[in-house]
Amino acid sequence: MNRSFALLAALALLGGCQTFTASAPDGTPPVEEASPVAEAPQPQVYGSFSQETLLALLTAELAGQRNRFDIAIGNYVQQAKATQDAGVAERGFRIAEYLGAEQAALDTALIWAKNAPDSLDAQRAAAIQLARAGRYDESMLHMERVLQGKGDTHFDFLALSAMETDPDTRAGLLQSFDRLLSKYPDNGQLLFGKALLLQQDDRPQEALELLEAQSAKQREVTPLLLHARLLQSLKRGDEALPLLQKGIRLHPDDKRLRLTYARLLVEQGRLDDAKGEFASLLQQFPQDDDLRFSLALVCLEAEAWREAIVYLEELVERDSHADAAHYNLARAYEALDDKQSALIEYALVGPGNDFLPAQARQAQLLFDSQRAAEASQRLSQAREAQPDYAIQLYLIESEALASQQQHEQAWQLVQQALEQFPDDLNLLYTRAMLAEKRDDLDLLEQDLRFILEREPDNSMALNALGYTLADRTTRYAEAKDLIEQALQLNPQDPAILDSLGWVNYRLGNLAEAERLLRQALRRFPDHEVAAHLGEVLWAQGKQREARKVWANALKQQPDSTVLRSTLLRLTGSETF
Repeated sequence: MNRSFALLAALALLGGCQTFTASAPDGTPPVEEASPVAEAPQPQVYGSFSQETLLALLTAELAGQRNRFDIAIGNYVQQAKATQDAGVAERGFRIAEYLGAEQAALDTALIWAKNAPDSLDAQRAAAIQLARAGRYDESMLHMERVLQGKGDTHFDFLALSAMETDPDTRAGLLQSFDRLLSKYPDNGQLLFGKALLLQQDDRPQEALELLEAQSAKQREVTPLLLHARLLQSLKRGDEALPLLQKGIRLHPDDKRLRLTYARLLVEQGRLDDAKGEFASLLQQFPQDDDLRFSLALVCLEAEAWREAIVYLEELVERDSHADAAHYNLARAYEALDDKQSALIEYALVGPGNDFLPAQARQAQLLFDSQRAAEASQRLSQAREAQPDYAIQLYLIESEALASQQQHEQAWQLVQQALEQFPDDLNLLYTRAMLAEKRDDLDLLEQDLRFILEREPDNSMALNALGYTLADRTTRYAEAKDLIEQALQLNPQDPAILDSLGWVNYRLGNLAEAERLLRQALRRFPDHEVAAHLGEVLWAQGKQREARKVWANALKQQPDSTVLRSTLLRLTGSETF
């Protein structure tokens, strides 16, 4: 192949993303085409390439056009290493970055930076790729070159990339920032990057002080956003609102500021104001369905049901967030007491995050409406249509049956499920709880011990077995040991505190029982915990306080069989 012809052919094909130019052998400069959009940048001049290199680059471009990106990126990386040409390396970097090929992007960025030392884009690309690879010290060297050239450094990316690293790495990176700050003490990008690192290191007060010391930089969007987040983390959200308002006045079209402001209004419970902000944002960005969905959720939170329905129906029409829209439409219709419309919407929720909650609510609505057969039929059809959710759907149906006091039907269903999934621990736990209702304590213990053989640290199973032994047998010491194991695994669980209080009551440790049960009731004001605490108070002669505890619990749950049976057993009456 004629060398000049090969070069010109390659340049024509490689011009898609950038113009490769070189002098022809006779010194005649090649002809350049003007950009149809804007004036072309000053072209980079490259040295002559060998025929082998030109053929490899030509092959790479043709491969890219045919979606053979493996060949395209492979050839570019190979030729960037072979030629050490900045233009080839840049082109390879752009392709690798587009494809998400991390190693190729790093290799080509370093070659580009090495051979184009005055290119701020090259130095920045190398710095970012090195940061992604965890090579922070090398990254900072390239960042400093960008600083020296007075370019934007993206120190925020460098700091954010260190988020998942270990404390020692972050500490070393902070030292590098401090070293550069000693040279460039007023550089806002450096200060912002350091503030990000301090935030990640759980030092929000220091990060805030660093930002507030640079009041001149508070006009920029990213420091404003970080400032607001830091105030929120320090429980000073009331100060963040005026800060964001100021930022919005300076940058009225910045979506991030306005969205942060709207979300903060939600956090502060100012739902009407938040609705107004989200509505204004949606008017400005009418194609943004994330905003539309956020506005719908704020309307639901504000109990503006019909307004929420409007936005949710728009999402369905636009086929965006469709399953979540159907699920929340059902919630809105439930709130409006339109159960039939709610059932229709729940049935339209497809597989995903909202599928099981929709199935659970649909089943509960049908059972509450005395349509148990229809509920079971729908759940059976769902199990056939979505076999991956079969176990969870069995659990939903059994829980719904149990909530309707249909324990025998729930038992039969779980037995059916276990024939299909004999070793599923969730089904076995459910059967154990139903076995207790049938006074089959041997099966309860068998199932729970089977679970504990496979999951010795299952605090729920430990607690369930311990509580049952304390409540239904005289094996108190064994029960206490099981419950204390559960508490070590999950010390904040009020159900375990309740169990430990109850076994102490059985053992006669009334003061300790009262302490634990009061703590459990504070954390979880449940009718069963209240029944237990009242009984312990009653046993200590504190009848007036016991009645008060029971009365408060009955106001919250007047149909509680546990409370009623406790009252009847201790006072002779189910009422006061």
